[in-house]
Amino acid sequence: MKVGSLFAGIGGIDLGFKQAGFDILWANEIDRDACKTYKLNFPETKLFEVDIRKLDAAKLENVDILTAGFPCQPFSVCGNQKGFGDDRGNLFFEIMRIADAIEPKIIFLENVANLVEHDKGRTFNVIHNELVSRGYYLRYLVADACDYGIPQHRTRTYLLAFRDVERCESYRFPDKIELEKRVFDILDKSVKVDDCFYLPENSPKYIKMAKAIIDDNQIYRFSDYGIQSGKDGICFTLKANMGTWYDRVPIIKDNYGIRTITPYECLALMGFPEEFKIANIPLKSAYKQIGNSVCVPIIKKTAKQIY
Repeated sequence: MKVGSLFAGIGGIDLGFKQAGFDILWANEIDRDACKTYKLNFPETKLFEVDIRKLDAAKLENVDILTAGFPCQPFSVCGNQKGFGDDRGNLFFEIMRIADAIEPKIIFLENVANLVEHDKGRTFNVIHNELVSRGYYLRYLVADACDYGIPQHRTRTYLLAFRDVERCESYRFPDKIELEKRVFDILDKSVKVDDCFYLPENSPKYIKMAKAIIDDNQIYRFSDYGIQSGKDGICFTLKANMGTWYDRVPIIKDNYGIRTITPYECLALMGFPEEFKIANIPLKSAYKQIGNSVCVPIIKKTAKQIY
């Protein structure tokens, strides 16, 4: 089965579908740095590097599945929550424009958990009605990544829209699994990383963090409310603002000092495989794009159920 991808980012959704056996025919992304990483990892996929509002649907090959991890900030409790009143929120209707042109059998959408509750449910009702009016039947799941094998609390809404009512009724989202790995089963404290990631000893941040770290097996970060600690060896949500405010990047204590985790360690905590590569882009941009991505194993499990 063939997939077309909107708001592709660095390709987290696409990777999950590819691992499940799908062919990614084309993708669309506007962020220049994200495109560089995408092309590095999906060289065979045709990438349209353009604002979705300028994406010519006539140039897109028909696909079986249309995927879109559309902008979440308008609906997030951490964002401004303007919803469809935000220009980014209105980009949902661009997905519908593309869907009208290529008529996929299935549409897969990913967004924040709050999408279901936003504006007292009216936002989700609009999305539901837009899809139903086009002949789709819906299934959705609000799930936390740590219930699907990833040691990160990352709760997201996954929505599937089927043209075929029988396929919709027979579809089952993947079952939860017991979490077997914790943060330091994935991050190796015995490996020294580049010096630039370590907090300078005796710096204000180092002193504050050194006092806060009471358990070397947890992960930490600075937040608006002081220093936040992970619990039970599970990481808190990796956010896109890691690229805006560097002190939002999670911090650990390894065998060599106190440091921020690297972009590749962030990828590992999102379930990306070791062979996935980050392009030569600014460090802040790398953190931002990873925080904007998805936990790949959940996408793979969901896609396998479709397959």
